[in-house]
Amino acid sequence: MELKEKLFYKRETGFKKVWDQLDAMEEFSVGYKKYLDAAKTEREAVTETIRIAENAGFKPFDKAKKYSCGDKYYVNNRNKSIALVVVGKKDASYGVRIGAAHIDSPRLDLKPNPLYEDLDLALLKTHYYGGIKKYQWTAIPLALHGVFVKKDGTTINVSIGEAEDEPCFVVTDLLPHLSQEQNKRPLNEGIKGEELNVLIGSRPFNCDDESEMVKLNILNILFEKYGVCEEDFLSAELEVVPAFKAKDVGLDRSLIGAYGHDDRVCAYPCIKAVENLIAPERTAICLLADKEEIGSVGATGLDSDFLRHLISDLARNQGVEPDDALRASQCLSADVNAAIDPTFQDAFEKKNGSFINQGVVITKYTGARGKSGANDASAEYMAQIRAMLDEANIVWQVGELGRVDLGGGGTVALYVAGLGIDTVDVGVPVLSMHAPYETVSKLDVFMTFRTMQEFFK
Repeated sequence: MELKEKLFYKRETGFKKVWDQLDAMEEFSVGYKKYLDAAKTEREAVTETIRIAENAGFKPFDKAKKYSCGDKYYVNNRNKSIALVVVGKKDASYGVRIGAAHIDSPRLDLKPNPLYEDLDLALLKTHYYGGIKKYQWTAIPLALHGVFVKKDGTTINVSIGEAEDEPCFVVTDLLPHLSQEQNKRPLNEGIKGEELNVLIGSRPFNCDDESEMVKLNILNILFEKYGVCEEDFLSAELEVVPAFKAKDVGLDRSLIGAYGHDDRVCAYPCIKAVENLIAPERTAICLLADKEEIGSVGATGLDSDFLRHLISDLARNQGVEPDDALRASQCLSADVNAAIDPTFQDAFEKKNGSFINQGVVITKYTGARGKSGANDASAEYMAQIRAMLDEANIVWQVGELGRVDLGGGGTVALYVAGLGIDTVDVGVPVLSMHAPYETVSKLDVFMTFRTMQEFFK
Protein backbone atom coordinates (compact mmCIF):
# COMPACT_ATOMS: atom_id res chain seq x y z
CA MET A 1 0.00 0.00 0.00
CA GLU A 2 1.32 3.44 -0.93
CA LEU A 3 0.52 4.98 2.46
CA LYS A 4 2.45 2.24 4.29
CA GLU A 5 5.44 2.81 2.02
CA LYS A 6 5.31 6.47 2.91
CA LEU A 7 4.84 6.21 6.68
CA PHE A 8 6.43 2.94 7.90
CA TYR A 9 10.10 2.52 8.88
CA LYS A 10 11.15 -0.63 7.05
CA ARG A 11 14.25 -2.76 7.57
CA GLU A 12 15.65 -4.81 4.71
CA THR A 13 18.88 -6.38 3.52
CA GLY A 14 21.40 -3.89 2.24
CA PHE A 15 22.18 -5.96 -0.84
CA LYS A 16 19.15 -4.46 -2.58
CA LYS A 17 20.90 -1.09 -2.55
CA VAL A 18 24.53 -2.04 -3.11
CA TRP A 19 24.48 -4.81 -5.70
CA ASP A 20 26.55 -2.64 -8.02
CA GLN A 21 29.19 -2.14 -5.28
CA LEU A 22 30.05 -5.81 -4.67
CA ASP A 23 33.44 -5.59 -6.40
CA ALA A 24 34.39 -2.52 -4.36
CA MET A 25 33.31 -4.32 -1.16
CA GLU A 26 35.50 -7.31 -2.02
CA GLU A 27 38.51 -5.14 -2.79
CA PHE A 28 38.10 -3.25 0.48
CA SER A 29 37.85 -6.49 2.46
CA VAL A 30 41.17 -7.74 1.06
CA GLY A 31 43.02 -4.76 2.50
CA TYR A 32 41.11 -5.02 5.76
CA LYS A 33 42.08 -8.67 6.27
CA LYS A 34 45.74 -7.80 5.71
CA TYR A 35 45.43 -5.02 8.29
CA LEU A 36 43.95 -7.41 10.84
CA ASP A 37 46.76 -9.92 10.40
CA ALA A 38 49.39 -7.19 10.74
CA ALA A 39 47.75 -5.49 13.74
CA LYS A 40 47.07 -8.06 16.45
CA THR A 41 47.81 -5.56 19.25
CA GLU A 42 47.41 -1.83 19.76
CA ARG A 43 51.15 -1.29 19.27
CA GLU A 44 51.12 -3.20 15.99
CA ALA A 45 48.01 -1.29 14.90
CA VAL A 46 49.88 1.99 15.43
CA THR A 47 52.87 0.68 13.47
CA GLU A 48 50.70 -0.50 10.58
CA THR A 49 48.70 2.75 10.60
CA ILE A 50 51.91 4.78 10.37
CA ARG A 51 53.05 2.64 7.43
CA ILE A 52 49.79 3.28 5.57
CA ALA A 53 49.80 6.97 6.49
CA GLU A 54 53.39 7.63 5.44
CA ASN A 55 52.77 5.93 2.10
CA ALA A 56 49.90 8.42 1.65
CA GLY A 57 52.10 11.44 2.42
CA PHE A 58 51.51 11.93 6.17
CA LYS A 59 54.46 13.24 8.20
CA PRO A 60 55.08 13.34 11.96
CA PHE A 61 53.62 16.45 13.60
CA ASP A 62 56.07 19.35 13.85
CA LYS A 63 54.97 21.96 16.37
CA ALA A 64 57.23 24.57 14.76
CA LYS A 65 55.70 24.17 11.31
CA LYS A 66 52.81 26.31 10.05
CA TYR A 67 50.16 24.01 8.58
CA SER A 68 47.78 24.94 5.77
CA CYS A 69 44.93 23.37 3.81
CA GLY A 70 45.73 19.89 2.50
CA ASP A 71 48.69 19.25 4.81
CA LYS A 72 48.77 15.78 6.37
CA TYR A 73 50.41 14.87 9.65
CA TYR A 74 50.15 12.28 12.41
CA VAL A 75 50.64 12.32 16.17
CA ASN A 76 51.93 9.10 17.73
CA ASN A 77 50.99 8.83 21.40
CA ARG A 78 53.43 6.45 23.12
CA ASN A 79 53.18 3.92 20.26
CA LYS A 80 49.75 2.84 21.54
CA SER A 81 47.34 5.45 20.16
CA ILE A 82 47.57 7.70 17.13
CA ALA A 83 45.85 10.52 15.27
CA LEU A 84 45.96 11.17 11.52
CA VAL A 85 45.16 14.79 10.59
CA VAL A 86 44.27 16.33 7.22
CA VAL A 87 44.08 20.14 7.48
CA GLY A 88 40.89 21.61 6.02
CA LYS A 89 39.96 24.75 4.09
CA LYS A 90 38.35 26.36 7.13
CA ASP A 91 40.42 27.05 10.22
CA ALA A 92 39.84 25.33 13.55
CA SER A 93 37.37 27.98 14.75
CA TYR A 94 34.86 26.21 12.50
CA GLY A 95 35.56 22.97 14.32
CA VAL A 96 37.05 19.68 13.16
CA ARG A 97 35.53 16.37 12.10
CA ILE A 98 36.69 13.48 14.27
CA GLY A 99 36.37 9.78 13.50
CA ALA A 100 37.30 8.03 16.75
CA ALA A 101 37.85 4.29 17.03
CA HIS A 102 39.85 2.08 19.37
CA ILE A 103 42.61 -0.38 18.48
CA ASP A 104 42.82 -2.47 21.64
CA SER A 105 40.95 -5.78 21.86
CA PRO A 106 40.22 -8.36 24.58
CA ARG A 107 43.19 -10.64 25.19
CA LEU A 108 45.41 -12.26 27.82
CA ASP A 109 48.21 -10.09 29.24
CA LEU A 110 51.22 -11.66 30.90
CA LYS A 111 51.59 -10.87 34.57
CA PRO A 112 54.74 -8.89 35.54
CA ASN A 113 56.40 -12.06 36.87
CA PRO A 114 54.79 -14.71 34.67
CA LEU A 115 57.17 -17.62 34.07
CA TYR A 116 57.07 -20.74 36.24
CA GLU A 117 57.57 -24.48 36.09
CA ASP A 118 55.20 -27.14 37.44
CA LEU A 119 55.16 -30.89 36.79
CA ASP A 120 58.11 -30.43 34.41
CA LEU A 121 56.12 -28.03 32.23
CA ALA A 122 56.86 -24.33 31.68
CA LEU A 123 53.90 -21.95 31.83
CA LEU A 124 53.08 -18.25 31.85
CA LYS A 125 50.67 -16.61 34.29
CA THR A 126 48.20 -14.19 32.69
CA HIS A 127 45.70 -11.51 33.63
CA TYR A 128 42.88 -11.23 31.12
CA TYR A 129 42.22 -7.83 29.54
CA GLY A 130 38.69 -6.66 28.81
CA GLY A 131 35.44 -8.59 28.89
CA ILE A 132 35.96 -12.20 27.80
CA LYS A 133 34.31 -15.57 28.21
CA LYS A 134 37.32 -17.24 29.75
CA TYR A 135 36.45 -20.76 28.59
CA GLN A 136 36.73 -19.62 24.95
CA TRP A 137 40.48 -19.08 25.38
CA THR A 138 41.36 -22.71 26.13
CA ALA A 139 42.54 -25.31 23.62
CA ILE A 140 43.10 -22.86 20.74
CA PRO A 141 46.42 -21.83 19.12
CA LEU A 142 47.81 -18.67 20.67
CA ALA A 143 50.58 -16.25 19.74
CA LEU A 144 52.75 -14.00 21.89
CA HIS A 145 53.14 -10.33 20.88
CA GLY A 146 54.53 -7.25 22.56
CA VAL A 147 57.72 -5.64 23.79
CA PHE A 148 60.45 -6.01 26.34
CA VAL A 149 61.87 -2.64 27.41
CA LYS A 150 65.25 -3.02 29.11
CA LYS A 151 66.57 -0.77 31.86
CA ASP A 152 68.69 1.17 29.37
CA GLY A 153 65.55 2.03 27.37
CA THR A 154 66.14 -0.48 24.57
CA THR A 155 62.86 -1.77 23.15
CA ILE A 156 62.74 -5.34 21.85
CA ASN A 157 59.74 -6.32 19.74
CA VAL A 158 58.30 -9.80 20.19
CA SER A 159 56.07 -11.78 17.84
CA ILE A 160 55.97 -15.57 18.10
CA GLY A 161 53.28 -17.88 16.80
CA GLU A 162 51.97 -16.23 13.62
CA ALA A 163 54.26 -17.66 10.92
CA GLU A 164 53.77 -21.21 9.66
CA ASP A 165 57.25 -22.24 10.81
CA GLU A 166 56.87 -20.77 14.31
CA PRO A 167 55.59 -22.56 17.40
CA CYS A 168 52.31 -21.49 18.96
CA PHE A 169 51.10 -21.69 22.56
CA VAL A 170 47.99 -22.97 24.32
CA VAL A 171 45.89 -22.74 27.48
CA THR A 172 44.99 -26.32 28.34
CA ASP A 173 41.58 -27.56 29.50
CA LEU A 174 40.36 -30.59 31.45
CA LEU A 175 39.21 -33.60 29.45
CA PRO A 176 35.45 -34.41 29.49
CA HIS A 177 36.12 -37.79 31.14
CA LEU A 178 37.40 -36.07 34.30
CA SER A 179 35.47 -32.80 34.31
CA GLN A 180 32.42 -33.80 36.37
CA GLU A 181 33.34 -31.33 39.12
CA GLN A 182 34.31 -28.62 36.64
CA ASN A 183 30.97 -29.07 34.85
CA LYS A 184 29.14 -28.11 38.07
CA ARG A 185 30.66 -24.63 37.97
CA PRO A 186 28.62 -21.73 36.52
CA LEU A 187 29.54 -21.05 32.91
CA ASN A 188 31.42 -17.87 33.83
CA GLU A 189 33.59 -19.91 36.21
CA GLY A 190 34.10 -22.93 33.96
CA ILE A 191 37.62 -21.61 33.58
CA LYS A 192 38.78 -19.22 36.30
CA GLY A 193 41.11 -16.28 35.76
CA GLU A 194 44.00 -17.95 37.59
CA GLU A 195 43.57 -21.03 35.38
CA LEU A 196 44.38 -19.14 32.19
CA ASN A 197 47.99 -20.32 32.23
CA VAL A 198 49.79 -20.53 28.89
CA LEU A 199 51.83 -23.66 28.15
CA ILE A 200 55.14 -22.70 26.51
CA GLY A 201 57.50 -25.68 26.86
CA SER A 202 58.43 -29.05 28.35
CA ARG A 203 62.06 -29.83 27.44
CA PRO A 204 64.76 -29.37 30.12
CA PHE A 205 67.95 -27.43 29.47
CA ASN A 206 69.96 -30.60 30.08
CA CYS A 207 69.73 -33.81 32.06
CA ASP A 208 71.34 -32.49 35.25
CA ASP A 209 69.52 -33.42 38.42
CA GLU A 210 68.47 -29.86 39.29
CA SER A 211 65.13 -28.14 39.74
CA GLU A 212 63.38 -25.90 37.19
CA MET A 213 65.44 -27.04 34.22
CA VAL A 214 62.51 -26.61 31.82
CA LYS A 215 62.10 -23.00 32.97
CA LEU A 216 65.84 -22.53 32.51
CA ASN A 217 65.62 -23.83 28.95
CA ILE A 218 62.82 -21.38 28.13
CA LEU A 219 64.80 -18.48 29.60
CA ASN A 220 67.86 -19.53 27.64
CA ILE A 221 65.84 -19.60 24.39
CA LEU A 222 64.53 -16.11 25.13
CA PHE A 223 68.03 -14.90 25.99
CA GLU A 224 69.49 -16.26 22.75
CA LYS A 225 66.65 -14.82 20.64
CA TYR A 226 66.02 -11.49 22.39
CA GLY A 227 68.87 -10.96 24.85
CA VAL A 228 66.53 -10.80 27.86
CA CYS A 229 66.53 -12.39 31.31
CA GLU A 230 63.67 -13.15 33.69
CA GLU A 231 63.90 -9.73 35.36
CA ASP A 232 63.15 -8.06 32.00
CA PHE A 233 59.57 -9.35 32.21
CA LEU A 234 59.06 -6.70 34.90
CA SER A 235 59.22 -3.94 32.27
CA ALA A 236 57.54 -5.79 29.42
CA GLU A 237 54.14 -5.53 27.76
CA LEU A 238 53.44 -8.99 26.38
CA GLU A 239 50.03 -10.02 25.09
CA VAL A 240 48.68 -13.46 24.25
CA VAL A 241 46.30 -13.36 21.28
CA PRO A 242 44.70 -15.97 19.00
CA ALA A 243 47.02 -17.20 16.26
CA PHE A 244 44.16 -17.33 13.73
CA LYS A 245 44.39 -15.52 10.40
CA ALA A 246 41.54 -13.38 9.05
CA LYS A 247 39.51 -15.42 6.56
CA ASP A 248 36.35 -15.26 4.52
CA VAL A 249 33.41 -17.03 6.18
CA GLY A 250 30.59 -18.79 4.32
CA LEU A 251 30.36 -20.55 0.98
CA ASP A 252 29.40 -17.19 -0.53
CA ARG A 253 32.43 -15.50 1.12
CA SER A 254 30.15 -12.69 2.31
CA LEU A 255 31.55 -12.56 5.87
CA ILE A 256 34.94 -12.15 7.52
CA GLY A 257 36.08 -14.11 10.54
CA ALA A 258 39.02 -12.85 12.60
CA TYR A 259 40.36 -11.91 16.00
CA GLY A 260 40.09 -8.21 16.85
CA HIS A 261 37.16 -6.95 14.75
CA ASP A 262 36.19 -5.02 17.89
CA ASP A 263 37.26 -2.38 17.12
CA ARG A 264 39.75 -2.56 14.27
CA VAL A 265 36.78 -3.13 11.97
CA CYS A 266 35.99 0.56 12.54
CA ALA A 267 39.60 1.75 12.83
CA TYR A 268 40.51 0.56 9.34
CA PRO A 269 37.59 2.38 7.61
CA CYS A 270 38.61 5.56 9.46
CA ILE A 271 42.19 5.20 8.25
CA LYS A 272 41.16 4.57 4.66
CA ALA A 273 38.70 7.47 4.73
CA VAL A 274 41.47 9.99 5.45
CA GLU A 275 44.26 8.23 3.57
CA ASN A 276 43.70 10.01 0.26
CA LEU A 277 41.59 12.91 1.52
CA ILE A 278 42.40 16.20 -0.23
CA ALA A 279 41.43 19.62 1.13
CA PRO A 280 38.31 18.82 3.16
CA GLU A 281 36.07 21.71 4.24
CA ARG A 282 36.96 21.17 7.90
CA THR A 283 40.06 19.52 9.29
CA ALA A 284 39.62 15.74 9.45
CA ILE A 285 41.03 13.70 12.32
CA CYS A 286 41.20 9.91 12.41
CA LEU A 287 41.73 9.19 16.10
CA LEU A 288 42.69 5.64 17.13
CA ALA A 289 42.75 5.11 20.88
CA ASP A 290 43.96 2.50 23.35
CA LYS A 291 42.42 1.08 26.54
CA GLU A 292 38.73 1.32 25.52
CA GLU A 293 38.13 -2.26 26.62
CA ILE A 294 39.02 -1.38 30.22
CA GLY A 295 37.45 2.07 30.44
CA SER A 296 39.60 4.29 28.18
CA VAL A 297 42.01 4.83 31.08
CA GLY A 298 45.62 5.98 31.18
CA ALA A 299 47.67 8.29 29.00
CA THR A 300 46.74 6.43 25.79
CA GLY A 301 43.01 6.11 26.45
CA LEU A 302 40.43 8.74 25.52
CA ASP A 303 39.69 9.58 29.14
CA SER A 304 43.06 11.34 28.99
CA ASP A 305 43.76 14.81 27.56
CA PHE A 306 45.20 13.41 24.32
CA LEU A 307 42.35 14.69 22.14
CA ARG A 308 42.22 18.05 23.91
CA HIS A 309 45.97 18.52 23.38
CA LEU A 310 45.67 17.41 19.76
CA ILE A 311 43.01 19.99 18.94
CA SER A 312 44.74 22.66 21.04
CA ASP A 313 47.95 22.25 19.05
CA LEU A 314 46.01 22.49 15.78
CA ALA A 315 44.08 25.57 16.95
CA ARG A 316 47.14 27.44 18.21
CA ASN A 317 48.94 26.63 14.97
CA GLN A 318 46.15 28.54 13.19
CA GLY A 319 45.83 31.33 15.74
CA VAL A 320 42.52 30.02 17.08
CA GLU A 321 41.35 29.63 20.69
CA PRO A 322 41.34 25.88 21.49
CA ASP A 323 38.01 26.03 23.32
CA ASP A 324 36.38 27.62 20.26
CA ALA A 325 37.63 24.75 18.14
CA LEU A 326 36.31 22.15 20.58
CA ARG A 327 32.85 23.68 20.83
CA ALA A 328 32.43 23.76 17.05
CA SER A 329 33.66 20.19 16.43
CA GLN A 330 31.74 17.01 15.66
CA CYS A 331 32.58 13.35 16.09
CA LEU A 332 31.54 9.94 14.87
CA SER A 333 32.58 7.48 17.54
CA ALA A 334 33.27 4.48 15.34
CA ASP A 335 32.60 1.39 17.43
CA VAL A 336 30.84 -1.90 16.91
CA ASN A 337 27.40 -3.04 17.98
CA ALA A 338 26.17 -6.57 18.71
CA ALA A 339 24.43 -8.14 15.73
CA ILE A 340 21.33 -10.17 16.53
CA ASP A 341 22.36 -13.82 16.48
CA PRO A 342 19.73 -16.23 15.08
CA THR A 343 20.71 -18.78 17.74
CA PHE A 344 20.46 -16.36 20.69
CA GLN A 345 17.63 -14.03 19.72
CA ASP A 346 16.26 -13.79 23.27
CA ALA A 347 19.17 -11.54 24.27
CA PHE A 348 17.92 -8.81 21.94
CA GLU A 349 14.86 -6.64 21.36
CA LYS A 350 14.45 -7.10 17.64
CA LYS A 351 12.80 -3.80 16.78
CA ASN A 352 15.86 -1.97 18.11
CA GLY A 353 18.66 -4.44 17.45
CA SER A 354 21.19 -4.41 14.63
CA PHE A 355 21.40 -7.01 11.88
CA ILE A 356 24.12 -8.42 9.67
CA ASN A 357 24.00 -7.02 6.11
CA GLN A 358 21.75 -4.09 6.98
CA GLY A 359 24.58 -1.56 6.93
CA VAL A 360 26.41 0.70 9.34
CA VAL A 361 24.73 0.97 12.74
CA ILE A 362 23.89 4.28 14.39
CA THR A 363 23.80 3.73 18.16
CA LYS A 364 22.20 6.74 19.85
CA TYR A 365 23.23 5.54 23.28
CA THR A 366 24.97 2.59 24.91
CA GLY A 367 25.36 2.16 28.66
CA ALA A 368 23.50 -0.15 31.03
CA ARG A 369 20.74 -0.06 33.64
CA GLY A 370 19.13 3.22 32.68
CA LYS A 371 21.79 4.30 30.13
CA SER A 372 24.44 4.53 32.84
CA GLY A 373 27.82 5.32 31.31
CA ALA A 374 26.34 6.34 27.97
CA ASN A 375 26.71 9.20 25.57
CA ASP A 376 23.12 9.90 24.55
CA ALA A 377 23.39 11.77 21.25
CA SER A 378 21.00 14.67 20.66
CA ALA A 379 18.06 14.41 18.29
CA GLU A 380 19.50 17.30 16.29
CA TYR A 381 22.79 15.49 15.70
CA MET A 382 21.01 12.22 14.91
CA ALA A 383 18.96 14.05 12.28
CA GLN A 384 22.10 15.53 10.73
CA ILE A 385 23.77 12.13 10.43
CA ARG A 386 20.58 10.54 9.04
CA ALA A 387 20.41 13.20 6.36
CA MET A 388 24.09 12.73 5.48
CA LEU A 389 23.72 8.97 5.08
CA ASP A 390 20.56 9.15 3.01
CA GLU A 391 21.95 11.83 0.72
CA ALA A 392 25.00 9.63 0.04
CA ASN A 393 22.82 6.52 -0.47
CA ILE A 394 24.62 4.68 2.34
CA VAL A 395 22.92 1.61 3.82
CA TRP A 396 22.37 2.18 7.54
CA GLN A 397 20.32 1.03 10.52
CA VAL A 398 19.77 1.94 14.15
CA GLY A 399 20.73 -0.39 16.97
CA GLU A 400 20.73 -0.85 20.73
CA LEU A 401 23.09 -3.19 22.57
CA GLY A 402 20.72 -5.94 23.75
CA ARG A 403 17.60 -5.98 25.88
CA VAL A 404 17.08 -3.36 28.57
CA ASP A 405 18.45 -4.53 31.96
CA LEU A 406 20.18 -7.55 30.38
CA GLY A 407 23.61 -6.00 30.03
CA GLY A 408 25.07 -3.13 28.09
CA GLY A 409 28.38 -1.69 27.06
CA GLY A 410 30.33 1.49 26.49
CA THR A 411 32.44 3.23 23.88
CA VAL A 412 34.76 6.23 23.71
CA ALA A 413 31.79 8.46 22.81
CA LEU A 414 31.16 9.82 26.30
CA TYR A 415 34.78 10.97 26.67
CA VAL A 416 34.72 12.87 23.39
CA ALA A 417 31.29 14.34 24.19
CA GLY A 418 32.66 15.38 27.58
CA LEU A 419 34.77 17.96 25.74
CA GLY A 420 31.60 19.61 24.43
CA ILE A 421 31.75 17.86 21.05
CA ASP A 422 28.59 16.53 19.37
CA THR A 423 29.15 12.75 19.21
CA VAL A 424 27.23 9.66 18.15
CA ASP A 425 28.30 6.03 17.77
CA VAL A 426 28.38 4.46 14.32
CA GLY A 427 29.91 1.15 13.36
CA VAL A 428 29.72 -2.47 12.30
CA PRO A 429 27.39 -5.12 13.76
CA VAL A 430 29.42 -8.09 15.04
CA LEU A 431 28.58 -11.73 15.75
CA SER A 432 30.45 -13.42 18.65
CA MET A 433 31.74 -10.07 19.93
CA HIS A 434 34.74 -10.37 22.28
CA ALA A 435 35.31 -14.00 21.30
CA PRO A 436 38.74 -15.08 20.02
CA TYR A 437 37.14 -15.30 16.55
CA GLU A 438 34.50 -12.70 15.68
CA THR A 439 32.42 -12.43 12.50
CA VAL A 440 31.33 -9.39 10.47
CA SER A 441 29.75 -8.73 7.07
CA LYS A 442 31.76 -7.27 4.19
CA LEU A 443 28.74 -5.12 3.29
CA ASP A 444 28.58 -3.57 6.76
CA VAL A 445 32.34 -2.92 6.83
CA PHE A 446 32.20 -1.18 3.46
CA MET A 447 29.22 0.94 4.50
CA THR A 448 31.16 2.04 7.58
CA PHE A 449 34.02 3.12 5.34
CA ARG A 450 31.63 5.07 3.12
CA THR A 451 30.12 6.71 6.20
CA MET A 452 33.51 7.94 7.43
CA GLN A 453 34.43 9.04 3.92
CA GLU A 454 31.26 11.12 3.64
CA PHE A 455 31.64 12.56 7.13
CA PHE A 456 35.21 13.72 6.53
CA LYS A 457 34.67 15.31 3.14
